[in-house]
Amino acid sequence: MELQDTTIMILGGSGLVGHAVARRTLERKPKAIVIVALTERETSQAAAALAPHAGGTAIVTEFGNVYLPASLARADRAHLTDSADNRRLLIDDLYGDLTEEVIGRSYLVQLLSRYRPAAVVDCINTATAFAYQDVYKSARALHALATKGAVDLAAVEKHLLTEPMPQLTRHIQILVEGMRRAGTRAYLKIGTSGTGGMGFNIPYTHSEERPSRTLMTKSAVAGAHTLLLFLLGRTPEAPATLEIKPTAAIGWREIACGPVRRAGVPIPLFDCPKPLPLGKAFADGASGWVSLDQPLESAYIDMGENGLFSFEEFATITALGQMEFITPEEVADHVVMELEGRPTGRDIIGALDSATAGPTYRAGILREAAMERLSDLTTEQGVSSVAFEMLGPPRLSKLLFEAHVLSQLTPSVEQLADSDPAELSRDAQALLDKDARLRSEILSVGIPILCADGATLYRGATVVVPPVGGDAFAAAPRGWVDLRAVNAALWVERAKKIVAQAEERHAHRASSGSDEEWFGVNPVEPIAPWRLATWIFRHEDKGERIKR
Repeated sequence: MELQDTTIMILGGSGLVGHAVARRTLERKPKAIVIVALTERETSQAAAALAPHAGGTAIVTEFGNVYLPASLARADRAHLTDSADNRRLLIDDLYGDLTEEVIGRSYLVQLLSRYRPAAVVDCINTATAFAYQDVYKSARALHALATKGAVDLAAVEKHLLTEPMPQLTRHIQILVEGMRRAGTRAYLKIGTSGTGGMGFNIPYTHSEERPSRTLMTKSAVAGAHTLLLFLLGRTPEAPATLEIKPTAAIGWREIACGPVRRAGVPIPLFDCPKPLPLGKAFADGASGWVSLDQPLESAYIDMGENGLFSFEEFATITALGQMEFITPEEVADHVVMELEGRPTGRDIIGALDSATAGPTYRAGILREAAMERLSDLTTEQGVSSVAFEMLGPPRLSKLLFEAHVLSQLTPSVEQLADSDPAELSRDAQALLDKDARLRSEILSVGIPILCADGATLYRGATVVVPPVGGDAFAAAPRGWVDLRAVNAALWVERAKKIVAQAEERHAHRASSGSDEEWFGVNPVEPIAPWRLATWIFRHEDKGERIKR
């Protein structure tokens, strides 16, 4: 397909991949690019960033939720279902017949009819949009009402509007009809595996379950979406249908140092000057932590829709055997080549099993540059950049901070292996009692610090993993920095295993094939928290990817 002098619509065009697609597409000199995103601010920023590269191409912006009727597309999603009239309209559109009225009032259909794009590139994370409405939470709430005899029509309607599969099915029906009416010739979806290319052993999941039901639902929706597009690709007179499915973390937008934002809002800095009695730390009305009236500031890498990552978080998730990563520009290159009819081998509709866009050589090289720049920033600015608790699970932040503390106390894994756990515990306690800045960073991202005595702890205003039930210590392995000797002993045992692995590699040094462990932890080098976290995920959690 020739892209010059055509109109191309990019759904989710303000995002990391959408912006890269727009940049690459502009090089083909289309007549117009229509950027569609959720908010007016997002589309305005995207248009301003693209303007210097536009040449003679018109950049048009539209904003709103393309999964809703036009009358509700710009409504506040948090309060959308508070209105009985809104719920009734949404229920009719979702569960009723696909009538002309339903099609005609769709915001997506109206956009397609207005601009009649030759190609649509869909960069919206549809699986997340539908699955993360959390049908499980809604079902539990509905059941609780039922046990009290308090179920009403509003409760049933709100629950029905969280069901992901009806939303996905109706969306595809409306999309197909809208493109048919607009005469669209090509539709390319940027899909997802839901797990960054990893399997059921994925360590990164915000839940007690591994993986969480919500995450599995996201993958299930993504798979269902792919199969529906597979069917669309076999439909006569339908647009040429393609899907690029990145199976790695996608990044990045920028590397900088400044306030760390979560969901667009700076994380406020808190401290807990004195340890609190463990029995009172989580009681109603608990206090003892104080606001420092300033945001958490550090070096970070902006991973787009996934948020800001610290140096250690970025290093962990992109490490060999973890999610690794792919750049948005590489995804955009696949998109443009596929639209132009130059097969990349990455169209999953044509090859469901073998065409995922996994980690790349370029990204592997650039990872070193990104890590070097982040490391330089931490030195220049005097910050640590350990964990911001955005990646999940909270255990990762716990492990990174504990490893960071150990790196201040023992120069290498080899020396850690020879350490006395009780002494380590005392030294770690002394370090965090004295280092208010490090203590504050840990507490401010929601990670409590369980003191060496096992009876007191530091905590901030937010606790990501609060204790549940009578056993307060059960939460410590899942999301508390644990200074007790028993946890120090666990780290010593890990260090001994790492040393043993290194000795085994050394014993087989004569074997130098590509199947050898070339990137194992070197026990004599300074402790790198991300390397230890990676080792734990690989060897303790069996969380290493096996396909790329």
